[in-house]
Amino acid sequence: MTRALLVLGITLAAGLPARADLQHKIMSSVQLQVGGAVTTAERLGSSFSISGTNIDTTDGTTANTVSAGTITSGVYSPGTIAATQDVPGDAFSFSQTYRQADAVPTSAVTTGETANFGSLTSTAAGTLGTLAGTISSDGGMTITGGGANTLAVGQLVTEITID
Repeated sequence: MTRALLVLGITLAAGLPARADLQHKIMSSVQLQVGGAVTTAERLGSSFSISGTNIDTTDGTTANTVSAGTITSGVYSPGTIAATQDVPGDAFSFSQTYRQADAVPTSAVTTGETANFGSLTSTAAGTLGTLAGTISSDGGMTITGGGANTLAVGQLVTEITID
C-alpha cells in the first residue's frame, strides 16, 4: 500500500503546471528625416602684430611710431612699417604678422554660393527622392536612402524575459 501511495504521489506531482512567467516583446521603428537648407558663416577679423628686440620701428613719418593704418570696408590695412637696428652689427630679432579680415558683406549669403568669408559652411535643402523605410511582420527591414541631406534609420529589437 505504501508503494501505491508513493507511485500515486509521484504521478500527481509530475502533472502539476510549472509556475513561470514568459514575456516576449518586439519593438520596431523607422525614422525618416529630410533636412532644411543651412548656412553658417564666420567673418574673420584683421590681426596685426610686431615684436622685436634691439630694433626700432617706424611708419616713415615719426621715429619709433607704428602706423595706425586705415580701415576700408571693415578691413584694416596696417600701412608700411620700416625697421632699423638700434646698433648696426649687434644681434636683433624682428617679427611682423598680418591677417587680412573678410570684407563686410553687402548682402546675405545665398545657399550653394561662396561668399567672402574665411569660414563658411553651406548645406543644400534635403530632397525626399526615394527616401523610404519598412519593417515587415517577420522582422525583415528595407531602408532606402533619399537625396542629399536626408537620413533613414531602421531599428528592430526583440526581447524575451523568463521569470
